[in-house]
Amino acid sequence: MAKIKYRNGLKNLGQKLRLSDTARKHHLGNSENQTEEIISQYRAYKYAKAMMLLVVFLLCALAFGIDIGLGPYSIDFLEVYRCIIDRLTDWGQDLTNEMFIVWELRMPRVLTAFLAGVGLAMAGAAMQSMMKNPLADPYTTGISSGAALGATLAITMGICIVGGEFGTVINAFVFALIPAAVIVLISTYRRPSPAMIILTGISLMYIFNAAQSYLMIVADPNSASAVYNWTVGSLNNASWDNVPFIFAVSLIGGTLLMQMARILNTMNSGDAYSKSIGIDVNKSRIIVLVTISLVAAGIISFTGIIGFIGLVAPHIARIFVGSDNKILIPAAGLMGAGLMLLADCAVQLVAETMPIGIITSLIGGPIFMILILKQKKEVW
Repeated sequence: MAKIKYRNGLKNLGQKLRLSDTARKHHLGNSENQTEEIISQYRAYKYAKAMMLLVVFLLCALAFGIDIGLGPYSIDFLEVYRCIIDRLTDWGQDLTNEMFIVWELRMPRVLTAFLAGVGLAMAGAAMQSMMKNPLADPYTTGISSGAALGATLAITMGICIVGGEFGTVINAFVFALIPAAVIVLISTYRRPSPAMIILTGISLMYIFNAAQSYLMIVADPNSASAVYNWTVGSLNNASWDNVPFIFAVSLIGGTLLMQMARILNTMNSGDAYSKSIGIDVNKSRIIVLVTISLVAAGIISFTGIIGFIGLVAPHIARIFVGSDNKILIPAAGLMGAGLMLLADCAVQLVAETMPIGIITSLIGGPIFMILILKQKKEVW
């Protein structure tokens, strides 16, 4: 009797082991299927974002050709690109009338608009992620006010760090970097938190604005008018001499910001979490701030203060590609370029000499208001 019970017990135990083994295999199979499904979904997500970048790039190419074709002498869209291709493939050829207009008169302006939009928007996306603040843009730290004061000193008083043709540009560039230098200096005594950076920038902005207002009051009317035109932001002085510098600033700055994308993503989760995985938050914040300052200063020293591009373009890009800075930063750059090209098209249609900063504000203000009204999140 005991033997029978023993045999039955072994039989039941074997059945349980076989059942548990089957269940384990079934569980492992489900886990593998779930893993494959997650990988497939991630690949689809990356593909959708890449396609979105491609679509925005194609729209920029479309706006680029249209912008060059607009003006007193209208040129067909396809003819614009034919002239560009002919010029690039045969650099030594004699320029036709249309090729001269496209390449020598209009290309520097449109390229400046494109590169300025890319640089300001990428800097704006990085600034918003670093600050965790939807109202942050490249000018938050007082960069624009510093640049305006530097340009005002050069135009009204003739006080230039370096004389010559680029005196105003160099003045604007150097003074635009003063707020970043002050923040870096303060950060040696106090932790460079987002609140400290913003408040320091605001205080410097008021100081610079006060000095600029006084200089404009005592200046002659022509100089004051020139300062106003500079502060509004314009592409009327764009030339081939300026394009390489703006290109280098946007390319190098954008590349550095892309390298910091993973850290910016981590900083969005909070300083405590960033520190817990070994990231020096304070050092990273200073590096991003200095990079953004250099990009913004390098652009506005040639174009003047062009508002809303660095603020609005990242918000529009975030709607389509999300908050991953690895995708958001380049998407914001292309979106900023598109907005700048559309604004320049509007300038060509309304009045060729109108400062582009007026159009960007007219376009950016309503767009930003719509984004605010549609924003469902209570916090950033």
